[in-house]
Formats: sequence, C-alpha cells, structure tokens
Amino acid sequence: MAQFVNSTRANNSDSTERYPLFQMILPDGDTLADDRDIDTSLLIKMYTKMLRARLFDQKAVTMQRQGRIGTYAPFEGQEAAQIGSAMALSDGDWLFPTYRDHAATMTYSHDLLTIFLYWKGRIEGCIPPEGMNILPPSVPIATQLLHAVGTGWAEQLKGTDRVSIAYFGDGATSEGDFHEGLNFASVYNTPTIFLCQNNQYAISVPQHKQMKSKTIAQKADAYDIEGIRVDGNDVYAVYTTVSKAIDKARNGGGPTLIEAVTWRYGAHTTADDPTKYRDQQESEARRTEDCLSRVHTYLSLKGAIGDDWLKREQAIIQSEIDEAAEAVDRYPDPDATVMFEHVFQTKSASLIKQHERFEKEAHQ
Repeated sequence: MAQFVNSTRANNSDSTERYPLFQMILPDGDTLADDRDIDTSLLIKMYTKMLRARLFDQKAVTMQRQGRIGTYAPFEGQEAAQIGSAMALSDGDWLFPTYRDHAATMTYSHDLLTIFLYWKGRIEGCIPPEGMNILPPSVPIATQLLHAVGTGWAEQLKGTDRVSIAYFGDGATSEGDFHEGLNFASVYNTPTIFLCQNNQYAISVPQHKQMKSKTIAQKADAYDIEGIRVDGNDVYAVYTTVSKAIDKARNGGGPTLIEAVTWRYGAHTTADDPTKYRDQQESEARRTEDCLSRVHTYLSLKGAIGDDWLKREQAIIQSEIDEAAEAVDRYPDPDATVMFEHVFQTKSASLIKQHERFEKEAHQ
C-alpha cells in the first residue's frame, strides 16, 4: 500500500509530522504503493492529459509573446495537481478554477479553443460545454471558495450527491474569504473540496514570509475539518486523495482541505520576471521532481509505453493545439457592446447611459 512520508524539503516540525506528505509514485519512477493500487491504463490516460496540458501551456506562452493572446498565467509544473483532481470528479459536480487552472478545466471538459478565447479576452472563453458545471476563472483571490461552499450547500439542500471543488493557491489562504469559506463549510458540513496548490510563492512572496504555519493542511484544525497534504507532483496520489475526499463528501462526511505541494517553473504571469524574486536555479533543480517525467519513467519501466508511443501522442496533441490556435486567430471580431451585458440582472440607469454614449460615439 501507499505510504505517508515526510518530504525531504519539509521542516521536521510537529505540523509536518501530523500532516505527512502522501506519495505513491516517487520522482525516480519507483513506487511506494503496491502495483495493484495503480491502474496502469488509468495512469496512461493521466500522463496523456498531462502531456496535452504542458504542450498547451508552452504554446500559450509563445502566443502571448507573439501578441496573439493577452497576458497569460503559466501552470507548467502544476499539471499533476490539477489533472489528478479533475479526473476524480463526476459529471454534474462543480469546478471553481482560478486563472491558472486550465489543466483542470480542459480535463473536466473545456476545449482548447475556449481556453485560448479566454486569454484573448473573449466572453466565449468563460462558457463551459452544455451540462458541465465549470465556473469562469476567478481572478480576485479566494472569492471562488465562497461560491464553491454556497453551491455545495445548495446541492445538499436539494438532496443531490453532487460536490464542489475550489482550486486556489497558497496566497489565498491568507485571505479572509478562505477562512470564511472553511468556517461556513464546517458549520454546515457542505460537500466541498478545498484544493490548495501550494506552489510555495504567492506571486513573489515565498511561503515562509507569508505565514508562520509550516503547512497549509494544518489550517483545517481551526474548523474541525479534515486536512491532508499530498505530493502535488504525484498525479496518482492526488487522484487517490481527492477521490477519497469526494466519496466522503457525497456520503455526508463534509468538507476536506487538501494541500497539494507543488511548484511552478515559470513566472506568475507573462507580465512579470521571476528572476527578480526567485533563484531560477532552484526552479530548474525542482525538475528532478517533475510530474510528467516520474510517470513517464514509471510507465517505461513497466513496459507500458515506449518512444514510438510518445512520439505519436505528441504529434496528435500538437496538431490539436495548433488547430485551436489557428481557430482563435480566425475568430470573428467581438461585439464590443457585450461589456454592458451580464453586469446586473436589470441594467442600472448609469449603465444604460454609458451604453447609449458608447453606441453614439462608436457610430460617429
């Protein structure tokens, strides 16, 4: 069976001992789990989705540099945390992403064109497929946690078994909305999964300068809910952890706070320079713990995939990404008046006045 082990990077304190890092597949491709605990066919699907997400991310950064989309928030390094968790969801569940969680949304059903359109500043980029409950990416920090709690509570009141999952970073745990969300979820026992991708930098602020607590998971103690730490670069460990939390929530067991310890290799967004606040040599050194390489090594050692398989999958994925990128370039120009819609259910007098003025000046 999988074991709980202390991270080599963790402070050997009481909190890290109480909240050890759950791992199944190690960076060198070895495993702490019995092979019977790992479904190879499922792991291949996970690896394919992580490969797709990484190639998409790299394409998006290139497109931003070319001026084809706007400022972009890279997620390279965090694919396992997002994909492992999203694969644990069922149709009908609610997903509340941030601006960095497109690996999760594309896993749950968003197509690549939709995500490119979001970064193009188009309203179409916020619309999920019919019947799928994916909220638009939350840019204000931690506000989506309250929405996830409220939605989970609503499903509970309706008597369904649907759950909600909120994605956020370590910086969000310093916001009031984080604490209000966990408190409400605790009091009302809502079926909410709080998934913190702890990439250890809140934009430019390292964790040790942001909080005194050694872990994010221990913050669950204040609200008497379950807190778990998992290796966020271990896709199967994330999947297993989130699946258990979802099963518990569906069966009335209430919320769970999950800290997925990970790392983003690149900048916070394409608008900043990470070398000003972080030693990039450390970032490169972290690639020894990379989420894709460990799964590739594990599957290769098992003889489940080979070089020909990888080349074929990369070609298929790259073709899909390039097709979506070309489609966004050809997309019709937007109707600028959409900025006046979806602000209020009933337009205010000032909004009506602004709209009329815009129409008048646009047609002069």
